[in-house]
Amino acid sequence: MAQAAIPATPATLPAPARNRALRRFLRHRLAVFGIVMIVLLVLLSAFGPYLIPYDQLFIDIRNRFAPPLSGFHILGTDPLGRDHAARLLNAGRISLTVGFLAMIVSTVIGTIVGAVAGYYGRWIGAVLMRIVDAILCFPSVFLLLALAAFIKPNVITITLIIAATSWMEVARVVQNQIRSLRERDFTVAAEMLGVSDAAIMFRELLPNVVGPIVVAATLTVARAILMESYISFLGYGIQPPMASWGNMLNNAQQYLVSAPWLAIFPGVMITLAVASFNFVGDGLRDALDDRLDTQ
Repeated sequence: MAQAAIPATPATLPAPARNRALRRFLRHRLAVFGIVMIVLLVLLSAFGPYLIPYDQLFIDIRNRFAPPLSGFHILGTDPLGRDHAARLLNAGRISLTVGFLAMIVSTVIGTIVGAVAGYYGRWIGAVLMRIVDAILCFPSVFLLLALAAFIKPNVITITLIIAATSWMEVARVVQNQIRSLRERDFTVAAEMLGVSDAAIMFRELLPNVVGPIVVAATLTVARAILMESYISFLGYGIQPPMASWGNMLNNAQQYLVSAPWLAIFPGVMITLAVASFNFVGDGLRDALDDRLDTQ
């Protein structure tokens, strides 16, 4: 029986194949744009607040609702007179941190569940994948809000809540790939040599699934940033005075006519971050697709 094609990974590719994968990625203009934007957003969020003369909590009461490019307030001020640029960049730290941490946690959980389900199959795999199906039946936003309503919101709890609702897609990807590798010759040989199940799963099989996991993890970051924005916008996420892009949008909604910049800038940041991670995920998927080797 023909085996399903498994996307290659940079670690397992010979040098010529790695070069082809890199060339395919670099030809994906949106993916390159996404990488540039992600690096720029990370650098701005990490170091940008130190370049602004105002702290995110400093109140300039005489300059409330100052428009962009007015005086030293490059992006204007909010209803309390706080510098909008300082809050926007500090909010980026929170939103991006939640996105990356949620990606790590959900990828670890999804990888373990998917590897166990795909390797053992039968009733163990059936039970685990039915749990995945059951969780996927619930709308993710409502599930997030239900969990957030009972937990004190902070960066750690919001990260764990988002990760708890984001690992199922990774589990499905890993389960499908591990199941297709389960009957390969190298797996059978390892079993005949008495290698433990854990060693076969994590040393022999998972290295061949790194490509799909990386693609899924990249898309999970975008999803986590979007989920954090949802729940913060609805008031169940990061709480003031700590800023995130989501709660900045929530605070700005009543000033859409009088001070539209309060909503425009965090909205643009969310859009750029989510779109950039999606572009990178698409580029990685194309770059690691063996079927494109002949192109």
